[in-house]
Amino acid sequence: MNNPLTMNRKTAQFLIAILSILSALIVSTLIIFIAGRDPIMIFQKMFNATLGSSYGTGQVVFRMTTLVFAGLAVALPFQVKLFNIGAEGQLQMGAFAAAMTGALLPASLPSLSAISICIFSAMGAGACWALLAALLKVRFGVNEVIATIMLNFIAQGITGYLLTYHFAIPSTVHTPPVIDAAIIPSFHSITGMFPKSPANLSTLLAPFVALLFWFMLYKSRFGYELRATGLQPEAARYGGINAGMHSLTAMSIGGAAAGLGAANILLGYKHYYEAGMSSGIGFTGIAVALLAGAHPLWIFFSALFFSILEYGGLTVNAYIPKDIFMMIEAITILLVISFNALGKRIHQ
Repeated sequence: MNNPLTMNRKTAQFLIAILSILSALIVSTLIIFIAGRDPIMIFQKMFNATLGSSYGTGQVVFRMTTLVFAGLAVALPFQVKLFNIGAEGQLQMGAFAAAMTGALLPASLPSLSAISICIFSAMGAGACWALLAALLKVRFGVNEVIATIMLNFIAQGITGYLLTYHFAIPSTVHTPPVIDAAIIPSFHSITGMFPKSPANLSTLLAPFVALLFWFMLYKSRFGYELRATGLQPEAARYGGINAGMHSLTAMSIGGAAAGLGAANILLGYKHYYEAGMSSGIGFTGIAVALLAGAHPLWIFFSALFFSILEYGGLTVNAYIPKDIFMMIEAITILLVISFNALGKRIHQ
């Protein structure tokens, strides 16, 4: 039987997310109006250019897929009270690993094998990069926020050096393309959906991974121990739970999820690694996870909201600066944090 307090907490989290989004949209409407534009016209054009067209919907689906994985990379460590700010670096390392793996594979390799090898390569690189921060936390007590932020810069430096001095095609800023067998097919090439958009079949992996994370967290002993470690680490240790090992595992799995986001971009769209290809996706993943309350299934709706804002902001950039929609994202998260803090004070 469900605990009423648990149900109330879940309902409160949902209402906080909805209230935060609505409040942010009201504030953004006022900002657009002050800027001398018609908010109704702006939002109508955004809708027509995103969910109102096949190409726009494909763009939203593509961005949503990457943000789902980036959000999951933050959500799982959050369960053990680890704030993974390093999804950006984990995504970069995963993308570079997938690019080099895909370029070096023999051209005769079957497509399923080539794609699988590249995806596991991206996941492994992301997991290893996240594990470094977890090891620093568990072994030396280094704050994971500082560690992951610094590792983002280190990842950028490593990939930038290897790209510039060793692996870039002459006169370009990208690596050689992956073999054709390692390319994840687009929805358009298979079904005719989302013509000319980057939406690809890796989107089908996102709900499976989110469900897997949900089952692991809420339906398995490992998930129970993981959440117990986050809620009461001292009590968990007293109960025989290895808190350090769970921290290492959570960060590693989160890094692997960031690697899946890299696979979506690289194998499904770019087909090579280039400088700046992550473009802040890892940081947006933090916002996605926070808005969803770090719940694996709610992350889908949160990722959809942010992907509409990001691509929609680009489509109306001729009428109003896209920075306004970055402000909406920031305001939404600030409101989520504020409403959560207010709710905790009220219940004390």
